[in-house]
Amino acid sequence: MPGAHVDWAEMAGPEQWPAYERVIRTASGRGLRFALGGAASLAVYTGRVRNTKDLDIYVLPPDRERMIDLLGDCGLRDCHDHLPYDRSWIYRASDGNTIVDAIWAMANHRAQVDEAWISGGPSIDFGGHRVQVLPPEEAIWAKIYVLQRDRTDWPDLLNILECSGRLLDWRHLLARLGEDRALLKALLTVFAWLHPGRAAEFPGFLWRRFGMRPPAADSGAGPVIEYIRALDTRPWFAASREGAEMKT
Repeated sequence: MPGAHVDWAEMAGPEQWPAYERVIRTASGRGLRFALGGAASLAVYTGRVRNTKDLDIYVLPPDRERMIDLLGDCGLRDCHDHLPYDRSWIYRASDGNTIVDAIWAMANHRAQVDEAWISGGPSIDFGGHRVQVLPPEEAIWAKIYVLQRDRTDWPDLLNILECSGRLLDWRHLLARLGEDRALLKALLTVFAWLHPGRAAEFPGFLWRRFGMRPPAADSGAGPVIEYIRALDTRPWFAASREGAEMKT
C-alpha cells in the first residue's frame, strides 16, 4: 500500500491529532468497530497526504448512537447549531479546531455501511493504534456520487485507480454499483484518456462489460501530461513521476 508508512500525526497536524488519537483510543478501548475513510484511506491507497482537518469514521448503523456518545465523552460536540448538516447519514462533532464525522450511510442513501465497509479493508498502524481502513472498492462506491457543482471527489478516484486499480475487486464494485454502473463507465473513460498505460492493466472483462475497447498496452506507463494539463495545470497524480514533473 503506497501510504502504509504515513506519519499520521504529521498528516493530521498538531491541532487535530490529539482529538483524533483520543477518539481512536477510546473507540478501541470500548470495542467499538469502525473503519477510517476520507483523507486517511486516500493516503493509504495513493500516498497522497492532505490535512482536511476532519476525520471520517465509518460505523455500522446499529453502532451510531454508541459512536455519538463516545464523541461526546471525548469532548466533541454536535456541529449542527453552527454548521447545519443532514443528520440522517452522518453525525459531525467538533472540539473547536477539529471535526470528527461518524458516518453510517451514503449521503444519497443508496446504501448503508455494512460489514464489508468495516472489516474488508486493510489494518494499519494509526499513530500507535491498530485500525481498519475503508476498502478501496467501498471508497470508490461512496465517492463516485460526489460530483457536485461546488465539489467533486473524482480526482481522488482517479488517484485510487492509478495506484490501486490493478488490485481492485472489480466484480465486487460492479455488484455494489448495480444500476448505477454507468458512473463507473464514465470514470473509466476519463481515466483511460488520462492514463492509458495504467488503464491497460485493468482486467479485460471490465472493458467488455461496458462495451469499451481496452487501452493499448504499449501506450506508455505514465499519464498523458497534455491531457492532464487540459483539465488542470496542477498535478493530478501525486504519486507518479509525471505528477512530480508537473510541479516543476
